[in-house]
Amino acid sequence: QLLEAKANLSLAQAQHTLQLQQTRAQINNMVPKKQFEQLQNTLREEQCKTQQLQESLQQQAEQTCRQLVRTQEEHEQLLQAAVEQAEGLEQSLRNAEAVLAERAAQLRDAQAQLSKNKLLIGELRGENSRFAVALQAAELKQKSLEEKNQLLEEQASALKQLIGKITPASLS
Repeated sequence: QLLEAKANLSLAQAQHTLQLQQTRAQINNMVPKKQFEQLQNTLREEQCKTQQLQESLQQQAEQTCRQLVRTQEEHEQLLQAAVEQAEGLEQSLRNAEAVLAERAAQLRDAQAQLSKNKLLIGELRGENSRFAVALQAAELKQKSLEEKNQLLEEQASALKQLIGKITPASLS
């Protein structure tokens, strides 16, 4: 708008200068007084129009400049807000990455512990199997001992009966 207004102003000034030159040429050619006065009036009107156009263009230029300054300030505020938001998001991302790294370390530790526990369970199962075999052998041995004990008790009872029979006969 400012460039267009300047172009209009330059065009009006060029027209004004041309009309002034034409008017002077006509005066030099002995223009009649009435026509000279008309030309002077026309010249004054054109000068007023040119002055008004200049003032209008100046006002438009000032208004455009103020509007540009406001727009620039708004853009700077928006840019500042966007920068602050980006910094906040970046900080949030760093925090999230730190928490994620900590959780990943915890998971690795838990996984290592789980692997150790699995090995320990495997060892305990092997040991449990050995104990089960040993227990079974001990039970078999105990059963065998109980049977031998039963046999010995039966033999001891038979001996007592035999001694009981032998003793009265030997006393008499």
